Order: sequence, then structure tokens, then C-alpha cells
Amino acid sequence: MITLKQMQCLLAIEETSHFRRAAERLGMTQPSLSVQVQNLETELGLRLAERSRSGVVLTPAGREVADRARRIMNEVQGVADFAAGAQGGLAGVLRLGSKPTLGPYLLPHVVAALHRSHKDLRLYVRESEPRFLEDELGRGVHDLVLTQLPAVSKEHVAEKLFAEPLYLALARDHPLAKEDSVSVSQLRDLDILALSQSYHLYDQIASLCDSFGARLVRDYEGTSLDALRVMVGMGMGAAFLPALYVHSELTARSEVIVRKLKGRTITRSVGLVWRKSAGRGDSYRAIAGVIRDVAARRFKDLSVS
Repeated sequence: MITLKQMQCLLAIEETSHFRRAAERLGMTQPSLSVQVQNLETELGLRLAERSRSGVVLTPAGREVADRARRIMNEVQGVADFAAGAQGGLAGVLRLGSKPTLGPYLLPHVVAALHRSHKDLRLYVRESEPRFLEDELGRGVHDLVLTQLPAVSKEHVAEKLFAEPLYLALARDHPLAKEDSVSVSQLRDLDILALSQSYHLYDQIASLCDSFGARLVRDYEGTSLDALRVMVGMGMGAAFLPALYVHSELTARSEVIVRKLKGRTITRSVGLVWRKSAGRGDSYRAIAGVIRDVAARRFKDLSVS
């Protein structure tokens, strides 16, 4: 019979491309893992993995089996999640994936609130490349993710949390810095810096530049919001910075100031996303409620859903 352990071993090999690392991840010996995979190959009558000098890769058949195995393992985890939720609500360990442009500025407040209200909950937070978050959620790397909406996969549930304003960031000696607010017409031909294309914000900023007649500077893409702020402070261009980052990192002494746009509010939508197959939907919605409460209490310019 095909077993869950066999499928778990195959998925570990796919994720690590290495027998030894896969075995270490599962807390078993390499020979034991090899036997599990060989037994699965025998049961299916298919070759699933190929060894190479650089490690191991799955065959086309192996990749298809792994995709199906992942769905099965997610359903099994959903059963366990449902049981945990039915027994004690918000308890145990949850793996939360987050965008680096969100997590550091919001989650410390959320984790503190959750610890006060749910003593038995342990939240393991992991930042990841923004465009990889949903794929990693589907593969079971995360139980839920904090990310910019809309979510792409139909296999996921997206719970909107709040709309976060984006503010125009300028160097203190920039001509527009003297204005209390900036009109859209003043953005025409203005150089705008943005994060790299691996961030969802890139597409949004590129669209804004097209709409406002601003110039998106493509030669100097920021690798982080901090890098973007430094480039703005050096006079390399302006940028749109999220409100949570502004509240956390900019002070009266910062080399960068922010301005609102006259008669125009630019926002990004932020939400909590999890797999439909998960059995802890009620628990995840409770976490979403805590995040909304924290956002509403601590950040008055967020529009909480």
C-alpha cells in the first residue's frame, strides 16, 4: 500500500533536491528514506527520482506524483488542524509567512496581542519573497500568509484586513518637500524609485507612474524599503512608501519626509490567506480579527475592513 510516510519522503526530496538533507528534515536516516522512496516506486511501477552529481531531481512522473501527494498531505493536515481547532481553538504552533514590506512593521504588535489573549498559541513567523508566498502556502511551507491582495490561487481563502496608504517620499531638500501636500499634476516627469519586480508593489507603482505621467526609474530598483529610503534621501528620485513603514522607520530627523497627494488616496490592500483545505478556518479568522484590532488601535490612517 502507498503510505503517507512514502509521500512525505518524496516531497522532502523535491523540496531539498538532496537525499541527506531530506532525511535530516524528516528526522530519519538516509538509508531509511531511500527505502521509503524505493518502496513507493515499486508500488507505482514508476521511477520517481534520478540521482545526479549535484543531488537528486524528480522525473516527470515523480513531479506529477509529488503534486498529487502534496494535495493529499494538505488534506491530511487539514484533518489535524480541524481536530486541534475543535479541541482548544487557537493553540499549538502556526507557521505564518509574511512579506518583508509588512511583517517587521506590523507583526511585533500582533504577536504581543496574540500572546496576551491566547497563551497556548505559538506563531512561527517567516519572511519570504513576496511572489513566492502563495506557492509556498500551497506547498505547505506556511499555514497562512500575510500579504498584499488580491490572492491568485482559487485553492486559497483570502480575508481582507485593511487598506494601507502609500505616501510620497521625498528628500528633505527636494523642491516638492516645501509643499504641505502634492498634486497629481506635480508628479508629471518626476523620477520615481520602486522596489524590484519580485514585489507586488512594483506593479502598482509602475501603473501609478503611467497614470500620473511620472518616470519609473528602472536602473535603480530597491532591494528593500530601507534601500529605497536611502536612495530617496540621496536625491536619486522620489518613492511611494507604505504607511506602516513610515510609522516605524521615519522620524523627525530622517533624511526623508513624506507627503500626501491632494484629493487622492493611494492604498494597497492587505490580507490574510490560507488554504481552503485547512480545517482551521475559524481559528484563522480569529487571528484576522486580532490583526484588525491591532491595526485600528495603533495605526489610525489604516482603513480596517
